[in-house]
Amino acid sequence: MAEDSPKKDSSQELDSELVRRVQQGDSAAFDILVRKYQQRIIGLVGRYIPDWSECQDVAQDAFLRAYRAIGGFRGEAQFYTWLHRIAVNTAKNYLVAHNRRPPADDIDAADAGQYDAGTRLRNTDTPEREAMRQELEETVMRAVDALPKELRTAITLREVDGLSYEEIAQKMDCPIGTVRSRIFRAREAIDAQLRPLLDAPEAVRERNRI
Repeated sequence: MAEDSPKKDSSQELDSELVRRVQQGDSAAFDILVRKYQQRIIGLVGRYIPDWSECQDVAQDAFLRAYRAIGGFRGEAQFYTWLHRIAVNTAKNYLVAHNRRPPADDIDAADAGQYDAGTRLRNTDTPEREAMRQELEETVMRAVDALPKELRTAITLREVDGLSYEEIAQKMDCPIGTVRSRIFRAREAIDAQLRPLLDAPEAVRERNRI
């Protein structure tokens, strides 16, 4: 048990740092939070909404709501606890809007954490795979930070904010062809940083175990 505490503290510190960066306008940092908690939130929403396609849409909506509200996050609770509450409310609102009755009892964060742990066991996650995933996420964040401003803006508007090429062109005041070129170059730069990790022998071994 003593070995788990440093990991937990480190995870919370990473969340706090990412939230701070999002609040300062770095939307790419929110993409890391999405990657970190996406499967957990999908699993949580799935306990309210069993249909897979609906569940995916509602989980995405929950992250969008969190992104819009993150300026008001003050760190009085852990980031995941705050995100969990948003996801539960989003799922319940979805059910009400579609004339379906939400469950009488909410799933609290502790239960959701246990559910997530069970899901991860069923998915045969290993400490090595978790470490690899974290390294990949940190590499993505560094790669995005290193991009020229116009590439970083284009890729975050596309991948994090979910804007269309036309909307990005309007926002950046440039032709759509330029937007496509910037996003392509940004992805190439990020892939170049990720490729050595993905091609490493330990990464290949982990993928082969799946």
